[in-house]
Amino acid sequence: MQPRASTNIFSTPKPVFTVIMILTLFLCVGLSLAGYFPAVLMGVVQGIGEFLPISSSAHLILVPWFLGWNDGLVNTLTFDVALHIGTLVAVVAYFWRDWLSLIQAIPGTVRWGFGSMTRRNVQPGKIEYLLIAIIIATIPGAVIGKLLESTVENSFRTPLLLAGTLAVMGLVLWIVDSRMQEDRTLDQLTWRDALLVGLAQAAAIIPGFSRSGTTITAGRLLRLERIAAARFSFLLSAPITLAAVLVKLPAMLAISTAEISTFVVGVLISGLVGAIAIHYLLQFIRQVGFGVFAIYRFGLALAIILVYLTRQ
Repeated sequence: MQPRASTNIFSTPKPVFTVIMILTLFLCVGLSLAGYFPAVLMGVVQGIGEFLPISSSAHLILVPWFLGWNDGLVNTLTFDVALHIGTLVAVVAYFWRDWLSLIQAIPGTVRWGFGSMTRRNVQPGKIEYLLIAIIIATIPGAVIGKLLESTVENSFRTPLLLAGTLAVMGLVLWIVDSRMQEDRTLDQLTWRDALLVGLAQAAAIIPGFSRSGTTITAGRLLRLERIAAARFSFLLSAPITLAAVLVKLPAMLAISTAEISTFVVGVLISGLVGAIAIHYLLQFIRQVGFGVFAIYRFGLALAIILVYLTRQ
């Protein structure tokens, strides 16, 4: 089930990617000086947090809480979801050849589906197999997200709860990544495995668990290589993010004209930073693993508790 070698628009000479980073930095500074600092900061947080197993949703809640931003557009769930448009574009652009192959595999997947219903001996190819696995893994998160949307919006956004989920998931990530072998590649992922990863992704509806954290941990629990677990997690982010954006689309379309520029800035920055995060994360985990992210989660959980206690 291994797709063709991952080639992306950022697999260009290193100096070119360095230029992209420098331009992004100057853009962040310029937009911040122009009065868009909250949108820029939240875009950076989303771009980094979406693909690192540290929970972007938790950080989007915690940054305004730490800084005392009690009001304003950037402290709304609608703005949080809008930022995901940027990281959605980033993951689609970064793995554009993978997505092109998956789109081209749709007719073959449909033929296989009809062939299975009519009991024809039709076998899916490797890329069709991957497409089916992504679909299977997306279903649990989409269903549970729809059922629990209002509950999550109203009940799962308190700092102390986030401290708990960050620490618990950090511990699970550290144990699994440090103890499980890396003896399976992406082409050895079964549809049962895909369903298990999808159930893990569904648990990430609770802020702090982290969509990438739960899916990568599930992949490592299934003994996937670190790079394979990360790539499958990244590919899974696109359909579930698109579904979340579509659900919140009416609310985003209802924003005032004065708020449009803030949305655009946040989405732009989250997309650029997200692409950079993907690029370096893939290189980082190949050499180091995920332990450092578990340590970060423990530290952040402790910081939340200390700040909460001091404010009491």
